[in-house]
Amino acid sequence: MRLNQNTMLLGKKVVLVPYTSEHVPSRYHEWMKSEELQRLTASEPLTLEQEYAMQRSWREDADKCTFIVLDAEKWQAQPGATEESCMVGDVNLFLTDLEDPTLGEIEVMIAEPSCRGKGLGTEAVLAMLSYGVTRLGLTKFEAKIGQENEPSIRMFQKLHFEQIAASSVFQEVTLRLTVSESEHQWLLKQTSHVEEKPYRDESAEPC
Repeated sequence: MRLNQNTMLLGKKVVLVPYTSEHVPSRYHEWMKSEELQRLTASEPLTLEQEYAMQRSWREDADKCTFIVLDAEKWQAQPGATEESCMVGDVNLFLTDLEDPTLGEIEVMIAEPSCRGKGLGTEAVLAMLSYGVTRLGLTKFEAKIGQENEPSIRMFQKLHFEQIAASSVFQEVTLRLTVSESEHQWLLKQTSHVEEKPYRDESAEPC
């Protein structure tokens, strides 16, 4: 999605930046060689060339929105630190329901094991939910999660998602959040600290 190609979201624990070709060879391709991540994300291993093609589709396709998740503490603490050295995962929205343009499917991956369980995924999801509501006009979100991925299920439930379906065939559960006025106000409060800045604007670089 080109809408977010010049957008950076700065939180307390994470910084969200657009997925560019620079991110592919350094960390992303290596992450997706992991059998654990392939299982948790229901992904197939891709060649480097296929990964570049996937990145281009994320950039060009109007029904996909993705941000790379950076460790904010590491990114801000090291002057001149590269994004690649601070990458910990990604967060995505799929806008694939042609009958309901207000529905988005959200997913998050914290690929670096040392960064899990520290709230980075939670803040990344909250920032993406807020972006989806304010910039994309979404009012409903669904998350499809493998039944064995209990930490992810618990995280989404803490963010007010409720289970609406379970598939024994795909071994996954579907959770949904409907953004009512009260949920919208709650979301705004949870993300009031998140700043939206131009991507790679010199004023937004770490000091």
